[in-house]
Amino acid sequence: MGRLSLKERLVARRAAEAGEPVEQAPGRWYVLHTYSGYENKVKRTIESRVEALDLTDRVYDVIVPTQEEVEIKAGQRHTVEKKVFPGYVLVRLDLDDDTFYAIKNTPGVTGFVNINNKPSPLADAEVQNILKGMTAEAPKVKVTFQIGDSVRITDGPFADFTGKIDEINHERGKMKVLVSFFGRETPVELDFLQAERET
Repeated sequence: MGRLSLKERLVARRAAEAGEPVEQAPGRWYVLHTYSGYENKVKRTIESRVEALDLTDRVYDVIVPTQEEVEIKAGQRHTVEKKVFPGYVLVRLDLDDDTFYAIKNTPGVTGFVNINNKPSPLADAEVQNILKGMTAEAPKVKVTFQIGDSVRITDGPFADFTGKIDEINHERGKMKVLVSFFGRETPVELDFLQAERET
């Protein structure tokens, strides 16, 4: 059987990720500094270089740690992938002169995270936490509302009323808005989608 390509190994790793302890995987995880915004390009370039330089037996995996977040824009929920560590890429490899120079000289890479000029591998526990964080957590809702903001209610029985945010509960995706009825302020609980900030 021929050697698996980097992409095939990546698919296999994703499938096994839920239960596979990191220690069993060959190589160690290292962290690369990259130009911010170039993480995905660096990942693709490393994968191509590894294939071209025939280093697939020593460079096993390249990931840009991301987490899904739900952004609310114009009353709509959008799921977006946010980089957990902007400006960094993780690579699992057997470090030797060939792999070091191939990875370090990849366009967009500014260097390995190192101690005393020696690339420093991540502890297995750190890697477990990063991988778990990428797959296990439910999407976070990114909210730009703040306590004290004036909002207009866009949905439900109080649509078109305005009020001030008194409380925000990120876990539940809810907020309490103080709405003035007949001269009295009444707290109304709303979903984040049911209001928009007054400009």
